[in-house]
Parts: sequence; C-alpha cells; structure tokens
Amino acid sequence: MDLVLQQVINGVAIGAIYSLVALGYTMVYGIIRLINFAHGAVFMWGAYAGMFLLTLLGGSKPVIGLVPTLLVIFLGPMLLCAFFGYAMDRVVYIRLRHRRSGPLVPLIAALGISLVLEITAMLTWGKEFKVYPPFLHLTYFTWGRAVLSNLQVILIVICLAMMIGLHLFVTYTRIGKAMRATSLDHDAARLVGVDVDRIITLTFVIGSALAAVAGVLVGMYYGSVNFRMGYVPGLKAFSAAVLGGVGNIPGAMIGGFIIGLVEAFGAGYIGGEWKDLIAFSILIAVIVFKPTGLLGERVAERA
Repeated sequence: MDLVLQQVINGVAIGAIYSLVALGYTMVYGIIRLINFAHGAVFMWGAYAGMFLLTLLGGSKPVIGLVPTLLVIFLGPMLLCAFFGYAMDRVVYIRLRHRRSGPLVPLIAALGISLVLEITAMLTWGKEFKVYPPFLHLTYFTWGRAVLSNLQVILIVICLAMMIGLHLFVTYTRIGKAMRATSLDHDAARLVGVDVDRIITLTFVIGSALAAVAGVLVGMYYGSVNFRMGYVPGLKAFSAAVLGGVGNIPGAMIGGFIIGLVEAFGAGYIGGEWKDLIAFSILIAVIVFKPTGLLGERVAERA
C-alpha cells in the first residue's frame, strides 16, 4: 500500500507538469488547428532562464528571500517565453495563415522553430547537463514509507493554480470569450469586432508562459537541465492533450495527470526504462480507438 501511495504522489507531481505543458498545445490547436511542436523547446528555454536567474541571485544561497526568489525565477522565464510565443506567431505563423498554405507547411515551420531554439540553447549553454542550484531547503512528510516533499507540494500547487486560473480566464473574461469565438469561426469573430490575429498571438503568448513555469518546475524537481530536455516531455504533453481531447482545456489537464500516474506506476511496478514506452503506447491506442480523446473535442468552448 505504501508503494501505491508513493507512486500516486510521484504521478500527480509529474502529471501536473505534463498538464501545464499540454495546455499550450491544446489552446493553439483549438484556435488555429496547429500542433505547435516548438512548444517543447520553449519549455526547455524556460528551464534555462530560471537557472540563469537563480544563479545571478546567488545560486543555492540567494541574496534575497525565498518568496522574492521564486517570483523572479518564475516571472523572468515567463516573460522570455511569452516573447518567444509572440515572435513565433508574428514572424512565422501569421504569414502562413494569411497565405492559406495548408496544414503541412505550418507543421514543418514548427519543427524548424523547435530546432532553431534547441540549437541556440546548445550554442549558448553547451551540450552538457547543467545543475540547477538547490536553493530550496527540502522537508518531507511521511505516511508509512511513502514520502511527500515540500518541493512536490509547491510544484502541484503552482500547476493547479495556473490551470485553474487559465480555465477561469478563458471561461469568464472578455478576452476568453473572444478566444472561444475565434475557435469557432474566424470570419464570424471578425464580424463581431474580434481582432483574430491579436487573439491568436495572445494564445501563443499565454501557452508559452505556462510552458516556462513548467520548465522551471522541472529544473527544480530533477535538479538539472539540458538543451534536449524539452523533446520527450513535450511529446508526452502532446500525448496528454490527445488523450484528454485536443482543443479541450479540462481534457488536457486530466490527460496530463493520467499520463503522469500511468508513467509512475509503470516505473514502480515494471521498471523505469519502460515509462516512455507506456506513455507513447497510450498515445497510439487513443489515436486508433478514440481519436477524439476521453472528453472529446469541445467545439463550443474550444480555446
């Protein structure tokens, strides 16, 4: 029973990160039907930016308090990655949309942007793994032999807060309503006064900022970063979006937690080397047997 509880804790922690990254995929797809494969690279840059700022603040012994340190290492990467999201849409994707180049060309462009971001990170930070300064003093809560750390609590709380905040934003704000209108019909949204291009760009900005938060949390959780670190988690987050229903925000959240829990139990009972195989087998199974995902594609509220 202790092992089951421990795997639940581990699965919820990593699943929260997958859910946060999956929201970026599902928001963009819900509005312009584009799978932005550069999203994993943005996630990676968020992790590097957090490490850089933390090092500037003193590394494992920051010169400012814990709360200001957390604010800096999250807000800084969010601003950087939000700029990446803005630039991706305004420099590349908006031109492809206006040319009506079809679905394949933007997909190739997304892969190209991903490679540019990865290679730039490699040239900037090097090929080797970089250690994330362990600035947070770890404390542990135990139930039998199951252990929950304060870092896992912080990770889960931050991810849940971001996901709930996004859901409320899309559901109740004026901009969120504009997002939902844009997801339904671009031309109809323009007729009622929605600046469609601005809304699409904002979607990229929000999704990229969420990816930055996830990147910092992964760096803190695993203690290291690498220029290739966004590839596999990005694919797993995409799997989570597909599992929940691409374009469905609650579905992306649920899909992320399911992928995290299945991965944790697979690693605990079968072996850690099997966890990636299990995650991607789920993706294949969903595509084959239920391509709309568990909750389906929410047409009326896709955003």
